[in-house]
Amino acid sequence: MQVTSVRRSQGERREQTQRQLLSAARTLFAAKGYAATGTPEIVAAAGVTRGALYHHFRDKLALFTAVVEEEHALIALRINGAAESVDEPGPIKALMAGCDAFLDSMQDPGRRRILLVDAPAVLGRDVLDAIDGRHGKNTLICGLRDAMEAGAIKRLPVEVLANLFGALFDRAALAAPEELADYRKSIKMLIRGLKA
Repeated sequence: MQVTSVRRSQGERREQTQRQLLSAARTLFAAKGYAATGTPEIVAAAGVTRGALYHHFRDKLALFTAVVEEEHALIALRINGAAESVDEPGPIKALMAGCDAFLDSMQDPGRRRILLVDAPAVLGRDVLDAIDGRHGKNTLICGLRDAMEAGAIKRLPVEVLANLFGALFDRAALAAPEELADYRKSIKMLIRGLKA
């Protein structure tokens, strides 16, 4: 009888190591914050060597940036899914569903800490805006543009409107749980106020 061994390729091992590092770093950044998290504890939690960390990421900042990028991508996926699955079709309903999906995604305190507290301070506005532009802001711009082209909302500078709504959504995400319903209601009223 011949025993067949399954060997992982170098690419699969590399991907697994990166995944372990990202997962461990995300957990620690969420719990302790960027400043209080050291690379020795990240590699210990990931079960890899410091050499593996520096092989995949230039430094702790590069690893944090990758975590922030991944968090933005996950939220954008959730927003897109919610906007596409609304029971009652229409661009305004899709915008509201996207808003709800964002706020639901941001109920994770660790995610709020990473994206709304540490990321602006650690990465700076330009880097964070670039990451957001590839994910959430891009989703919001598409939703607003679709609503404008459908004649559902007034035509306004779409990028400016997306920036304003982005700031509004971020502020709502920081609200205490008992205030969140009021933020959701107010945001929906503002969106309805844009009707053409």
